[in-house]
Amino acid sequence: MTTPATAPAGATPDTAVLLVNLGTPEAPTAAAVKRYLGEFLGDPYVVQIPRVFWWPLLHGVILPLRSPRVAKKYAEIWMEGGSPLAVHTRRLAGALQARLPGIAVDHAMRYGAPAIDTRLRELAAAGARRVLVLPLYPQYSSTTTGTVAAAVERSSGALPARVVHDYATDPGWVAAVADSIRTHWDRHGRGERLLFSFHGLPQRLVDAGDPYAAQCEASVAELARALDLAPADYVMTYQSRFGRERWLGPATDETLRALAEGGLRRIDVVCPGFAADCLETLEEIAMQNEELFREAGGQALHYIPCLNDAPAHADALAALALRELAEWSASS
Repeated sequence: MTTPATAPAGATPDTAVLLVNLGTPEAPTAAAVKRYLGEFLGDPYVVQIPRVFWWPLLHGVILPLRSPRVAKKYAEIWMEGGSPLAVHTRRLAGALQARLPGIAVDHAMRYGAPAIDTRLRELAAAGARRVLVLPLYPQYSSTTTGTVAAAVERSSGALPARVVHDYATDPGWVAAVADSIRTHWDRHGRGERLLFSFHGLPQRLVDAGDPYAAQCEASVAELARALDLAPADYVMTYQSRFGRERWLGPATDETLRALAEGGLRRIDVVCPGFAADCLETLEEIAMQNEELFREAGGQALHYIPCLNDAPAHADALAALALRELAEWSASS
């Protein structure tokens, strides 16, 4: 279990923590999804293809075709307060605020609303004099944390900012994820294999030095140690491939099919690269891949939810934020 954080002496309201998640459409409609995907896939950190080639393809083919299909998927998981990612991120920020009473806590999205630059201006107007930006990506990639850092830098005139690089092996976070898996096993029983599924990334980015894959592996190693898993007890995969180029592997869908065809009947799946449940976990894993596993001969795919706004998650991130703020103060 993680230990709740305690705000250090001297913490004042002029300090802020800004949680940042990927983003989400404002509604489960084709128009809203098109706006969101246009901003997301238009980011050169995400798709590194020359604009002269990418822009006509994106706006002339991909967005018109994908937006209606993706909107239908969002409609299947939409919550009363918005998309699951928006709801859980908002609640997580509230949970952190309760743990950091001397610090202003807010949240933003890299794509869509609330935008990073908007939130930074609002925090500055409210009296903040420095802000710790905490991207909700445990493992660093130039396509996620890297683009958040770039957006913060473009908005740095608002107030001084420090961006948390990663927390892939943070003890509090590892303990929180491990505890969530144990709780799931206690309540629902344990499958024949635990599958760790991370969002994919083009192989060329890792080959060029992106540390994402190594950090995913480090996260799994720590979680396996915390859960006392033998190598035969688990497997690590990557999901959500896009386009035709080579991505990190093995692929989640192909692995699940092979496990079912190999005789396994129950698989547990957890997605420790996602801080909050979203389309990729609730629709792609818990629905699409569950159906795929059954069609290949499996009997049950049990998805273990993300940490979302669980107390242990908020405790771990609050402790992480306080350590980062202390290091920032010491280095000033």
